[in-house]
Amino acid sequence: MATTRTRVSSFSHNVSSLKSSQHPGLKNGPNGTTFISSGISDLDKILGGGFSLGSLVMIMEDAEAPHHMLLLRNFMSQGLLHRQPLLYASPSKDPRAFLGTLPSPGSSKDDTSHKPSHEKDLRIAWQYKKYFGEPQLNINTNNGGHHDYCNDLDLRKPLERHFFTSNNVDCVSIQNSPNLDALKDRCAEFLAQFSRNEGSISSAGRIAIQSFCSPQCKYSDMEWHMLSFIRSLKGMARSSNVVVVATFPPSLLSPSCSKRLQHMADTLLSVRAIPDEDKELAKLLTGYQDMVGLLNVHKVARLNTQVPVILDATTFSIKLQKRRFLVFECLNQAPVDGSGGSSYGNSGVCSTSTKAGPLDF
Repeated sequence: MATTRTRVSSFSHNVSSLKSSQHPGLKNGPNGTTFISSGISDLDKILGGGFSLGSLVMIMEDAEAPHHMLLLRNFMSQGLLHRQPLLYASPSKDPRAFLGTLPSPGSSKDDTSHKPSHEKDLRIAWQYKKYFGEPQLNINTNNGGHHDYCNDLDLRKPLERHFFTSNNVDCVSIQNSPNLDALKDRCAEFLAQFSRNEGSISSAGRIAIQSFCSPQCKYSDMEWHMLSFIRSLKGMARSSNVVVVATFPPSLLSPSCSKRLQHMADTLLSVRAIPDEDKELAKLLTGYQDMVGLLNVHKVARLNTQVPVILDATTFSIKLQKRRFLVFECLNQAPVDGSGGSSYGNSGVCSTSTKAGPLDF
């Protein structure tokens, strides 16, 4: 009888491992995938580690509220903290002015007290405190916090100017552009700096494109031209150590164009605002008064493998903890009989059902 052989995927033949200690802004993933942080720790957990290098991330905007800008700000700020070059394209006249709204690292949102846990027990024998050493504070400062893979970014605290006044930030205005050819050339020039060499990753870059099919652009009615641009951008990004995040308003596009854009995305997200007075939704969900919107995860990038990602939950609430930190939580069903609401957990993971029952043919 022939012996069984372990099957090895051909996708991982030329992929080498990378030590995260040498590159603080990068993290190793399965099948040789390398991640960079989205700037939101909860989103990194949902996606299995962050955004995959060489992937295209598409975010569908909501016509009622600019919640997509929260995700874009954190993504850009986290890259600047890691000193990763950034290319930012916007339909505004002065895209560089938007850099002044990027969040800065703040105190940890989970750290309610910086005092050690044993301090309460040592109120009488205070002289023994010296034997426990100095307490370690879990604070992300502007000087040392940028070495973390993902920082707690304070939306009410602007990023220090020296992070985005260097030469590694390039801003492009696409407001008066008759087409996307000029932006395509800028992206190709930027991506050429991060060509994926065999066996090594020396640096990574980020591209952020805000509302690339906005009505302020003259090419907004050229749908096939926009589709060609995204298809070409995805192909260039796949052979480079760059993550591209692009937002677009699906309500301003035809259904066929919107579906094609969603299909081309490696990671597809959508944000939606919550009405102030939605009584029906308030009855269904707990903590409704603290929500500012909803995040839907439609697709998660899976490079170097053909195994899809199956999440326990695909819809998450968007909350501002302490009115400063952006957090995502699984939706909890409001209790009907006075018992506690059920929860999916804090992150999306693969799972299988364990319930047994008769088969219904």
